[in-house]
Amino acid sequence: MQKLGIIGCGNMGGAIARSLPGKAIVYDSDPRKVEDLNKLADIEAASSLEDLLANVECILLAVKPQILPSLYPLLRKQQSSKKAWISIAAGVPLSVLAKELESEQVVRFMPNIAASQKAAVTAYAAHQNCSEEHIAYARSIAQSFGQAFALNENQFSAFIGISGSAIAFMLQFCHALSMGGVKGGIPYSQALEIVSATMNSTNALLSSSKSHPVELATMVCSAGGTTIEGMQALSEGAFDAVVMHAVQSSCEKSKAMEDRALLAQEISEKR
Repeated sequence: MQKLGIIGCGNMGGAIARSLPGKAIVYDSDPRKVEDLNKLADIEAASSLEDLLANVECILLAVKPQILPSLYPLLRKQQSSKKAWISIAAGVPLSVLAKELESEQVVRFMPNIAASQKAAVTAYAAHQNCSEEHIAYARSIAQSFGQAFALNENQFSAFIGISGSAIAFMLQFCHALSMGGVKGGIPYSQALEIVSATMNSTNALLSSSKSHPVELATMVCSAGGTTIEGMQALSEGAFDAVVMHAVQSSCEKSKAMEDRALLAQEISEKR
């Protein structure tokens, strides 16, 4: 088993560190974050970035995309070409990572925040020259905190819309349903508990059936009943269009971030 190092222990980096079957070496520029994580997970705290890089074979970059440019020179100094890399930085393409890290052993992750519950849905894509060994290792890391889906990198932006960002959309929907319950006379806390259980019921129904979601929804709609009235209200409010627009907006933002990362690299190369 390779020794994994994690640079950055914010929400996502910390969640991943807590979910790993083995002990990771962790570094963060804020020592307090490492101390807090150490209370929750079996980790080894690196005394410095150099200390981490000297003692691991694979590094997971769990820092914000805007932080990476300042890290690249430091990482390159530590023989980055001999390391294998995993990045969860949104909007930073494999081509940029490979160029900056001087390594083709690079895999991109796009997890969602449910990693904290070992229930994340993670997309992963590897550099075209990445070894099968590193891809398999990276996949095992992703599967340690949820489900992993192999995608082409050009599908990542759409994935963000239907998974990474979609958790927020679904939570907003849960809140709206709960507020509807409040309007009908159920206290918010109880309504939210009911909505959460109903989401679980919906997932169980959808995941165990080969039927199209619309077919399943139609089964719930009795002729002249309560559900069809609510479905009509959703249709009148352009529910499908609003949701698709939310997904598209997140997708376009992700693509814009990737374009900026590529442009920044081009400018850097011309200097």
